[in-house]
Amino acid sequence: MKKDSACKMQNTQRRSVLKLGVASSLAVSGLLTGCGGSSETKADTAVTNKMISSFALAVLPDTQFYSRYATSAESNQYERHYGNEPFSAQTNWVARNAQSLNIPFLIHLGDVVDQVGKPEQWKVADSAMQVLEVAKIPYSILAGNHDVLNDIDFDTDTTKGTDTQRVLTNEPYLQWFSTKRAQRQATFGARDSTGFHEYHIFTAQDQQFLVLSLSWRISDAGIVWARKVLADHPTLPVILVNHQLLNIAADAVSPLETGYGKMLWEKLIRDNDQIFMTLNGHHHGGARLTKINDFGNAVEEMVVDYQMAYQGGNGLMRLYEFDLTNNQIKVLSFSPWVPMKPTVTLNTFDRAVLTESNHNFTININFAKRFARFNTTFNAGKAIVTSSLVDQAKALVLKGYTEQAVVEQVLPKDTEDYPKVASTVAHWRFYGGVDGAAIAPGTRIADVTGANPLTRDQLNQGGIVGADAGDIVWSNDHHRLSSAPGSASFLNTDKNAPRLSYFLTDANAVINRQTFASSGYTIEAFIKIDPAWVKAKHAWMNIMTRDGKRGDLAGFNGGDPESPPLLFAISSLREVQWEVVPDITGQRDALASWSGEIIAGNWVHIAIVNDPTTHDTIMYVEGAPVLRNSSNVVGLATLSASSPWVVGGGSWDGARADGFFGKIGELRVTAAALTSNQWLTSRRS
Repeated sequence: MKKDSACKMQNTQRRSVLKLGVASSLAVSGLLTGCGGSSETKADTAVTNKMISSFALAVLPDTQFYSRYATSAESNQYERHYGNEPFSAQTNWVARNAQSLNIPFLIHLGDVVDQVGKPEQWKVADSAMQVLEVAKIPYSILAGNHDVLNDIDFDTDTTKGTDTQRVLTNEPYLQWFSTKRAQRQATFGARDSTGFHEYHIFTAQDQQFLVLSLSWRISDAGIVWARKVLADHPTLPVILVNHQLLNIAADAVSPLETGYGKMLWEKLIRDNDQIFMTLNGHHHGGARLTKINDFGNAVEEMVVDYQMAYQGGNGLMRLYEFDLTNNQIKVLSFSPWVPMKPTVTLNTFDRAVLTESNHNFTININFAKRFARFNTTFNAGKAIVTSSLVDQAKALVLKGYTEQAVVEQVLPKDTEDYPKVASTVAHWRFYGGVDGAAIAPGTRIADVTGANPLTRDQLNQGGIVGADAGDIVWSNDHHRLSSAPGSASFLNTDKNAPRLSYFLTDANAVINRQTFASSGYTIEAFIKIDPAWVKAKHAWMNIMTRDGKRGDLAGFNGGDPESPPLLFAISSLREVQWEVVPDITGQRDALASWSGEIIAGNWVHIAIVNDPTTHDTIMYVEGAPVLRNSSNVVGLATLSASSPWVVGGGSWDGARADGFFGKIGELRVTAAALTSNQWLTSRRS
């Protein structure tokens, strides 16, 4: 066939493809190869002029809960509720779309599993990552803190817990994701002597990039190895990947530097101009920071981790587009799993594409100029892509799917604008005092039902030291959906003293003897963790407890027998903990539900709902059900009919401990499993 005839045929094919709107820009560009421009129409020329040189990297943040809750040990929660699993949904999406979206490589940010010693979780991860291997899509992977046997944070001890201090033959990560397995990747360069750190070199748009992937707690020897990798490849732009580097401030948007990140900056990043961007997970949410290295060039640091979001992350991942023509890095945060869920399961927390500025953004970077010091030949390469890859990806994700409508919540009109339910056992509302004035010891807080008032206990009881009348004050601050226009502010709490103040029900209060075994229950609370919260002083602080030691309950055979039988608390990771001993005969242990991380300084509404038939307990935070819940929890055990409920404090081994630090608005206990339209966040009929 003559060239002219072939080109005429190709132009006809090309116009057909464009008419049909086929998404694969690479297929279009293939039809142009070898043909001159003389036969193009003006419309064709306009399309060709828009072609760009661009590629995209897929990034998987912490997958730990996807691995955990897809196991039989956790009742196969994803498969049971949705018929599919988020981890495999992510890797299958990449495998299906890698060619059309020009994705040459995928990066995993670590915390592959949640519990390092559970082989079933590794099997889930193994299966999901095999999808990429079968599709021949290379990837880097690293061990997060949940993937190693001895998890010691850098800020806890800078000298212990590093890669060289591990017994390598015992490490599950090295067994499931071995050097031999990594060597199958076409991009694989090498691993260090421990097997925890690796580098890859991938080619995109006629240019090479190096990905340096460093596992949890790199040693000085590991850094020496990493520096040698850079020295051995002096012309390559480098993406540095860690599990931890950058953190996120309490506002959930601003970047916050970590001690570990600062160490990496000083020992590895600042004097290596090749490192132009860093990626890490570990810290929940998303943020970015631009730092200037020793050569006056920008280093873009980015953290992303969705594990504490709805459903353990809801399948959210990222696509980083490198638009070499327009000198931009475009970032899309999206979930390929959400559109796969059955329609009946969807709610307002199911978002296929995030639009917030810390999850969807563009970084302007003149690639050739940024790399000029070490790579004078870097260029944009061939323009083979018709339009932005993140725009194409977004269209693919949303094809046939409509984002859930956001339900506008109605603010209360007055102090009585909430649903009143006949099953209410106790309802405490903290308002009526002068803002900032002390709620003096002995002050009574009325129960709406009249049956179970609270009293602020006298100071320094039960081993407490240094408590003052001003440690609980009235506040006008409250959750926007609470009709009670105030709260109690708990100040100066320090678990190490211990210093705390709290409220108690009377010894003869009706609620003390109630166990809710046949009725089920709903516990609601509006809380706000103080922005000055720190783990050392405030970890495991209590919102509400029932007095006594659970080890004294008949048949109790679980851990922490010194703890109360009911714990409504905030963990060392600022998770909401609901842990209770059921009201049953025979052997029994405490059962728990856990939220994701609660951002300090933000009001949240918590509802804990126990079904009287199934005895499943589900925790909701701001209306969203959390992932980690418990089943077969029959009622709430009590030590005696005179054991009081405690608000703002708890106990350990019979002594007062772990006081709340922050604000508590309303608290309500009902003897029924309420639906959301009956919660305190709703309005009266």
